[in-house]
Amino acid sequence: MDTETNKRIKVDGSWQALLQDEFDLDYMQALGQFLWHEKQLGKIIYPHTTQIFSALNLTPFNQVKVVILGQDPYPRPGQAHGLCFSVPPDIAVPPSLINIYKELSSDLSIPRPEHGCLVSWAMQGVLLLNSVLSVEKNSAAAHQGQGWERFTNKIIGLINAQSEHVVFILWGSYAQSKGAFIDSSKHLVLEAPHPSPLSAYRGFFGKKPFSRTNEYLCSVGKFPIEWPLPDAMTAQKQFDLAQEINRRIAESH
Repeated sequence: MDTETNKRIKVDGSWQALLQDEFDLDYMQALGQFLWHEKQLGKIIYPHTTQIFSALNLTPFNQVKVVILGQDPYPRPGQAHGLCFSVPPDIAVPPSLINIYKELSSDLSIPRPEHGCLVSWAMQGVLLLNSVLSVEKNSAAAHQGQGWERFTNKIIGLINAQSEHVVFILWGSYAQSKGAFIDSSKHLVLEAPHPSPLSAYRGFFGKKPFSRTNEYLCSVGKFPIEWPLPDAMTAQKQFDLAQEINRRIAESH
């Protein structure tokens, strides 16, 4: 995304209708210019341009049942593909996701998955949204304060206002700061420390977010999330399908 393509930004149609006016605002124009300038300087930006809006493309607005909020994309090569905490199936599982899997296993007695690809969750209605949607290679948080936060605040505000009975899973103080946009009387908000090894010991484990999410969804007449992830081969097929969805949307007219 750059300043010349802002007005041609393509996302899933349900989100496009809600966000088109946002794409045209000055701050998004400035964000596009920033990204273009960084690329002109030879900096490598993750995820790939076609994957930046993957969370929106794989989880249409009217299908959102759960929101898991991350901070910004993984900055190391090959990791980021547009879903928070997720990595492609052939990439080693990062430490934070390992801790998420530990909690998943403890909560629901699910064996640890053999890969780190969360596309299966996204396709079931789990919006895996980072607060900041891009990052510079090997420079964590390099794109904070450039406008992405305002954009993702808009997304959370839309879900809060126009959806009913969504579960917001906020791990860490950064994600929890978004709680100001969420009406806890109409949605379920689950908070815990961040799953990073640096903070997970402060109380991340034992909160049972996965079972609590499903209990809530069932209580309001929604289908629960199938939290067990598929085997690596199936995950690779899902990942490839996700990339094809992103490509088609990016190239749509």
